[in-house]
Amino acid sequence: MIDILEKIRKLRLERNWSEYQLAEKSDLPQSTISSWYRKNQIPTISSLEKICSSFNLTLSQFLIEESTSSKILTEEQQELLDNYSRLSKKQQSVILELVKSI
Repeated sequence: MIDILEKIRKLRLERNWSEYQLAEKSDLPQSTISSWYRKNQIPTISSLEKICSSFNLTLSQFLIEESTSSKILTEEQQELLDNYSRLSKKQQSVILELVKSI
């Protein structure tokens, strides 16, 4: 089973974001994010959607377990998707157009 708070922390740290930066990017109060960890609470779906959006992920992408995705994708494909998800929306658009032009 996926540990939602740990996954948020992992994604945040991969991007070198503080909780404050995540709060800014997701348009959530920092106190809300901090309270999830202090009280070991799971975010609401609407909050989780905002978090996912800040990471440029869909809710489905966020919720899929790494072990499941690794069975579906090759290591290179997973690496490509991981790196793509770290890009800004503008960067993702540029990459998508580049791939389509090939």
